[in-house]
Amino acid sequence: MSRIPPDPFEAGGLARFATDFRSGRISSLEATTAYLARIEALDSRLRSFQRVDREGALATARAIDALRAAGTDLGPLMGVPIAVKDVFAIDGFPTPSAGSLIDFSGIAGDRQGPFISALRRCGVVILGTTKAVELCLGITGVSAPLGTPWNPWDLDEQRVPGGSSSGSGVACGAGLCAFAIGSDTGGSVRVPAAFNGLFGLKTTFGHWPTDAAVPLHPDVDTIGLLTRSAQDARIAFDAIDAQLFGYRHEPFRQRVDVDRLRIGIPTSYYYDDLAPEIRQAVDAANSRLATAGSRLDPIEVAEAVEREGYFPVALPVSCLALFGSDTIASAVPTMDPIVAARVNSGRSVQASDYLAIDLKRRRSIRNAQRYFDAVDVIATPTTVDLPPPLAAFDDPAQAMRFAMGMTRNTQPSNYLGQCAATLSLPRAPGELPIGYQLIGAPGADGRLLAIAAAIEEVLGRAGRPDLSRIGG
Repeated sequence: MSRIPPDPFEAGGLARFATDFRSGRISSLEATTAYLARIEALDSRLRSFQRVDREGALATARAIDALRAAGTDLGPLMGVPIAVKDVFAIDGFPTPSAGSLIDFSGIAGDRQGPFISALRRCGVVILGTTKAVELCLGITGVSAPLGTPWNPWDLDEQRVPGGSSSGSGVACGAGLCAFAIGSDTGGSVRVPAAFNGLFGLKTTFGHWPTDAAVPLHPDVDTIGLLTRSAQDARIAFDAIDAQLFGYRHEPFRQRVDVDRLRIGIPTSYYYDDLAPEIRQAVDAANSRLATAGSRLDPIEVAEAVEREGYFPVALPVSCLALFGSDTIASAVPTMDPIVAARVNSGRSVQASDYLAIDLKRRRSIRNAQRYFDAVDVIATPTTVDLPPPLAAFDDPAQAMRFAMGMTRNTQPSNYLGQCAATLSLPRAPGELPIGYQLIGAPGADGRLLAIAAAIEEVLGRAGRPDLSRIGG
């Protein structure tokens, strides 16, 4: 019999916990203790956490339970144990590592920013911080300095977890927290969500403040959620927005009618060169939505290909500018060699070339608004491949092919300032997860989540990985 404690959010998610918590059927301390026990049982193998704050989490949970007993209600996330990507400054925690041995204390600062403060006001319990790819500059999840988490969907062969929010994907996917926070500059929430069988939200650029976080590119970075379902993401998104901005998204609490949705299906690029299993699963999902009454319209996203000329230039230049050329030069011996090579490639970029791609991007952001006059959402595969084995990355050519395929469908929405989400398609036991991406107009995050929740009801939810052999 497995010695792994049950996941307190396995049945019912955030909505069920909120009801049970307020009725006294479960306490925050009980949920927190269960997750700490699961972390102890599983994470020595999975290696998703950079730091577990056991005593701080237990103290917070006790305080939350005392507030509840005194009649204080902090909202739907009160008492919920979560994990946070190790790029955010958090009061009481060490300076975030961002997957690196570089000292970021002068960049992230020594005080938490408005986003983490909003989470705290929601009443969450922060279990700890999760691993990230070094400098957040890697979509595979592979990172040498502080280690690569183990994708929980294959216990026999280590597969990449996706990055750069690699630890957040594994922690939530393995049921080591109720949900996790990540950041997304080119797919760093959506790819780990897709590879770990989760729902992932990339918010519109600028929607949630990224202050007091280690940046990758301040003009592209966004904060996102990794959750078990679209409904959980809606609950968390609304609660965090209420703390940040003082309002809830009441219009989007209404049910979206799938039979009235206009879904754009790109005719090229996003659907090119897919792994056969992904092509079959995504085609089946599109067919089910059409059968449910959605109108699927062909669409050509002309600007998507421009991401290929932007990210290989913009991200290395940004890293050199943010962290300092001399700092990077001195840190190279301790850095992941692939990350170091990518950053140093920015040294040869001319200012005029960088300004040219930035101006082109700004024009394309404006032009791409037109797609959402014709459709409500654009649907694509999230990645072109299933989670590949870690051993495949021993071959540099194969590693580059996989990395380019992981970002091809996610980077365009970062490039164009859009919101985007991925939901995990139902799979047979033993099969690896597949992500189904939905892209929304800039600023339409609440609407996108409502659409995603409705689509998830039609398509169904993915199962959970079998981890019994770890704790058995």
